[in-house]
Amino acid sequence: MSILAVCGFIALLAVLATLQYRWLAQVSEADAEKMQRRLDSDTERFAADFNREIQGAYFNFQIGPAGWKSGDPAEFNQRYEFWRSNTEYPTLIKQIVFIENKPGAVPLLYNAESRTFEPSELPNVFEELRARSANVQTFQTVYDEVPALVTPIYDRMHVPGQIMLRKPGTPPKREIPPKYGFLVILLDESTLKDQILSDLARKYFPDGDYHVAVRAQDEREIFRTENGTDGSNSSAKLFELSPDKFVFSFNRETPPASGERKREVFVSQRVERGGATTEVKTGENGEILEVNNRGPIHRTTVIERANMNESAPWQLSVQHRDGSVENFVAGVQRRNLTVGFGLLAVLATGILLVFVSAQRARSLAQRQLDFVSSVSHEFRTPLAVIYSAGENLADGIAKDENQVSRYGKMIKGEGKKLSGMVEQILGFAGSDSGRRKYNFRETDVAEVTKAALDRCLPMLKENDFEIETNIPTRLPPTVADGEALSGAIQNLLHNSAKYSNGKKWIRLSAEDVSGRIKISVEDRGIGVSKEDLRQIFQPFFRSKTVVDAQIHGSGLGLSLVKQIAEAHGGKVYAESEVGKGSKFTIDLAAAKP
Repeated sequence: MSILAVCGFIALLAVLATLQYRWLAQVSEADAEKMQRRLDSDTERFAADFNREIQGAYFNFQIGPAGWKSGDPAEFNQRYEFWRSNTEYPTLIKQIVFIENKPGAVPLLYNAESRTFEPSELPNVFEELRARSANVQTFQTVYDEVPALVTPIYDRMHVPGQIMLRKPGTPPKREIPPKYGFLVILLDESTLKDQILSDLARKYFPDGDYHVAVRAQDEREIFRTENGTDGSNSSAKLFELSPDKFVFSFNRETPPASGERKREVFVSQRVERGGATTEVKTGENGEILEVNNRGPIHRTTVIERANMNESAPWQLSVQHRDGSVENFVAGVQRRNLTVGFGLLAVLATGILLVFVSAQRARSLAQRQLDFVSSVSHEFRTPLAVIYSAGENLADGIAKDENQVSRYGKMIKGEGKKLSGMVEQILGFAGSDSGRRKYNFRETDVAEVTKAALDRCLPMLKENDFEIETNIPTRLPPTVADGEALSGAIQNLLHNSAKYSNGKKWIRLSAEDVSGRIKISVEDRGIGVSKEDLRQIFQPFFRSKTVVDAQIHGSGLGLSLVKQIAEAHGGKVYAESEVGKGSKFTIDLAAAKP
């Protein structure tokens, strides 16, 4: 039943582990999707905040040609003050230059202190910008290599979109008014990199979990956070001025020019359905002037006042520090699985340890019962002999002096045997409980070994044992309790005699091996099997072979030898082969000189 219960618990833990793996996989997948959505959202918000600053600097200064022709900067100054009071980065605009679209026109540099446009000799970069902007094919709103924003100033405020009927796929033809000039807004590169981009990186990716990089279309690196990488888990466009990215919160508050309604952009829309075309012409006030229904459903928006169709020059790339969101979530999943499986493994190990402990406790209890039975038998025999001899002496059966002496020696021997067994049990109990006290001091190993042999010699000679010894007189001393060490050697000698199996030969030796004192007792007795050799020093253990052979013993002798050796900082080990004999060795450290 115990084994079945343990197997049932292990099977239950396996089922829990499987369910945990599936649940964590589902949770990780949901977390990855959630993190990716959050990353995309933060990336878009990063780009929107950046573009809002750029759009504020660009659209705020779009005024009609009247102010430029009259040379009155009042409206421009009003817009400039409005921009400075609303922006978080007043250093974003480095210089503002107006360049009239005619050969030899003198550039006008805006003086922020005097609030006037003043003729100025400017670097060649402005002349280059004017040349590129004047050409319809090369005109750009954003010149990121400078960096600068260029606003065309048309000769007329606008001309209503002139959209001609056409075949699907053919671009509309529009009349575009000539350009009166260009307003060039030179941006401060350090403000873009060190302030705006850095602030936005800290705002949206503050914990260092993501690396942020900004690159130009030609792969120039504009900005990178510490430890940034070349990969991308989410991206967005910067310097985006396309119509669907307009942020009008700035423009709604911009004061209109005096005596004139503000007009920002002029929009014409085309809606397509199927194979026909519906064309909508929009007026100045946004009213629909003309609708031509021709068909299919695609919507396009055309900006008349500036060319906004070019792609954004800068690309924002955000990558997780682990390479990707999936890698991060997979790492978290692995850690969670490791912790979860670890806990299940600990629980399974605990169940197994409880089971093993219960089995060992049951085995130990059985050994204790066997020990009680064995000791009872060991005590019964000498007690029976003593009782019988005492009864004969008391009844006067033994009257002869020799007979009385023989009975006395018998009683003395059996009493000594009983005393030895009691001492052995008490010694084991004291050592096992930790209450036994040892008197450690520098001890002559040869002397202790010979003394132990002398105490066992009468018993060995009585049983006709052949004794061989190899005990050098100049062995280094060891720190030991001489009485306890002698008892351990006597135990080994008694065991060799007990299990001799008729081969009455014992060898006692001691040697110094590299600073270790090794005391060995060798016999040619019944030997010990390899299986029993692993348990032979456990308390109460007696081999089945020994029990079947009815060799009496308590199973405590070798356990007591082990306790004494370990108390001296040493160890005891056995080498044996069934039918050929055994060799037991006590290994102690020599005393330091």
